[in-house]
Amino acid sequence: MTIPLFSRVILTQDIPEQELVAGDMGTIVEHHPATGEYLEGFEVECFAGNGETIAVVSVPASGLRPATSQDVLHVRQLSPAST
Repeated sequence: MTIPLFSRVILTQDIPEQELVAGDMGTIVEHHPATGEYLEGFEVECFAGNGETIAVVSVPASGLRPATSQDVLHVRQLSPAST
């Protein structure tokens, strides 16, 4: 699955070490094609509601999907220790 750089994507898996959960939105900032040793993956930047970066995470292609016009944004708060 090739997703263009700077496309919005939705996580389909939790990333607990960054307090990200399936359903969170991010932006593709790098693509890592599959090789003989590694599966295809992406670097995804996730943002807070005010536009600040929360995290940049490596996600396998199977861990995200493109955002669509059917997706509705929702707000949730991170724990105070992560801000």
